[in-house]
Amino acid sequence: MGTEAMGLNPTRLVLAAVIGLVILLVLIIKFKIQAMISILVGAIAIGLIAGMPAENIVNAVNDGIGNTLKGIALLVGLGSMFGAILEVSGGAQTLAVTMVKWFGDKKAAWALGITGLVIAMPVFFDAGLIILIPLAFSLAKRTNRSSLFYAIPLLAGLAVGHAFIPPTPGPILVATMLGVDLGWVILVGIFCGIFSMIVAGPIWGSICGKKFYIPVPEHVANQENFDESKLPNFWAIVGIILIPLVLIILDSVSGVVPALHAVQPLFAFLGEPFVALLIATIAAMLILGVKHGYSTEELEKIMTKSLEPTGMILLVTACGGVLRYVLQYSGLGDVIGNAVSSMSLPLVVLAFIVAALVRICVGSATVAMTMAAGIVAAIPGISELPPLYLACVTAAVAGGATVCSHFNDSGFWLVKSLVGMDEKTTLKTWTIMETLVGTTGFVVALIISFFA
Repeated sequence: MGTEAMGLNPTRLVLAAVIGLVILLVLIIKFKIQAMISILVGAIAIGLIAGMPAENIVNAVNDGIGNTLKGIALLVGLGSMFGAILEVSGGAQTLAVTMVKWFGDKKAAWALGITGLVIAMPVFFDAGLIILIPLAFSLAKRTNRSSLFYAIPLLAGLAVGHAFIPPTPGPILVATMLGVDLGWVILVGIFCGIFSMIVAGPIWGSICGKKFYIPVPEHVANQENFDESKLPNFWAIVGIILIPLVLIILDSVSGVVPALHAVQPLFAFLGEPFVALLIATIAAMLILGVKHGYSTEELEKIMTKSLEPTGMILLVTACGGVLRYVLQYSGLGDVIGNAVSSMSLPLVVLAFIVAALVRICVGSATVAMTMAAGIVAAIPGISELPPLYLACVTAAVAGGATVCSHFNDSGFWLVKSLVGMDEKTTLKTWTIMETLVGTTGFVVALIISFFA
């Protein structure tokens, strides 16, 4: 439905959007109202102020929730269970310990960055950080360096995996809203991620480590080293994490490469993201769970517990879908689209700016991705763009939603307390690192978009 279809005044529409978004931000920032309620109230306010008939607002809410959850509900659930098994089996530690051995103490920062990147795809950022930070501390203890030497690369890797590469929920959500194939998103995400991890991890980490001496927290300094003989096999872990990525990429590639047309239907089924993740989760249950002495009953408890945080992620995300449909059905998408085309800003740049602004105001990367994707997806003609270009837009949204983590982001406080820094040092180290991750990823996506 365009502006014509609704017969709404463009000026009133823009005003409605601004007021609605201000209401949303004030509710989250000033009154600390739950994000889901705030987004819903903001979206409905936009519809009412714009003069949408009540029935259309209700349709926008229902379509927004239904269509958004349809694309990601299963994936977020399967991804959480997959991550939980990796976590309890010691799989994350195996990766880290093995990589550090390969790279040696001198280049351990690189090992931690790469490990963080791989672990954050299936495991939530907070969980990955809590599991792996002891390793960064034990390296700092062994080499008598500032713990930032190792903590920053680890954090950068986790932030990159969490932002750019499916099956992590953020890019899946943006890709679903923009209707872009996940295979392309993974390929672009890996490129953006590698460069971001290098710049924000080992490079920035060594600068921070020289500038700020942060001692290893006392409770870690006196800790015993953990028993490595009980950890699962390194290649088994790598293989399991690669299952969903490889299957999804094969599905995308087989659609383009003529030689693979015969097997395309098979790859299309196996590479359907929920099928790929289901296979990976079952493999993890058998190889890391049952073979490691967990009973199916214990695994069931672990996996059920892992679903607890997913409810909130899904609902906040679904409300972002509501925002998108209100913008679209009211015709505001057309207004934004026309404004963008007259500004002659590439969509990749616009996506980054919108996500970054929301991120700075609201703090939550998920809310920033959700709102930016909603606004970009409401622009007319977006579905005609080539998939590679849309994958770059997805990466740009992820980059914008990562920059400038400060006092309103839960990640900021988690890192501050775990690493043992004061607010000022956290701003000078972690906040700059997050901004480097987001900006580098965006620049790489922008460069790739020129070839799309």
